[in-house]
Amino acid sequence: MASRPEDRVELAPSLGRRPVKEDSSPGVSEDAMWVSAARDGDRAAFGRLYHRYARMVHGVLLSKVTVGDVDDLVQDVFLRALRRLSTLRETTSFGAWLAAIARNVANDYHRRSLPEEPLTDDASDHEIQSGMSGGDQDGPAAEILEAVMSLSESYRETLILRLVEGMTGPEIAARTGMTHGSVRVNLHRGMEQLRAKLSVSRAVGSEQEKS
Repeated sequence: MASRPEDRVELAPSLGRRPVKEDSSPGVSEDAMWVSAARDGDRAAFGRLYHRYARMVHGVLLSKVTVGDVDDLVQDVFLRALRRLSTLRETTSFGAWLAAIARNVANDYHRRSLPEEPLTDDASDHEIQSGMSGGDQDGPAAEILEAVMSLSESYRETLILRLVEGMTGPEIAARTGMTHGSVRVNLHRGMEQLRAKLSVSRAVGSEQEKS
């Protein structure tokens, strides 16, 4: 469900594909400072949090909903976070708290949309392929994304943050609140499964071309 125009968080341009990368440091102390300032009504401070975490939120949502709805839902996540900022107990845990909100927004999205228009794997894959490859559904980026979206949710989210959003392992851990070990395991096992799926897919395609 799209956000109303008057509810938009006008803190940064539309995500498009990727916002400009600001830095790669965890910035936990800065997060606490900006959260405290934002609680006092400083919109610029919340804007800094938006810029720091927009890619993470985008990646979490992209792993769970159709690509055409991601940008609107990013706005919904930050609006929800802004309204609930006073409920955040540990200001240093803003990233993990925000990631949890993003997952809840994705769950709400599916609860709202499922009765009206059930989503199938094929429909979701088609949307991703069209959005990521400019209509070229045979492109390598589309093939990789299709394979990623067929993995389990834990691997899918981490791989999209790494491969699509361009975040490093330490960044993913810092932004989502996951441990470095969990991120490392998800990336390692997810990449193994992804390579296996791509290998099978290309082998099948090669056999089809021969026949």
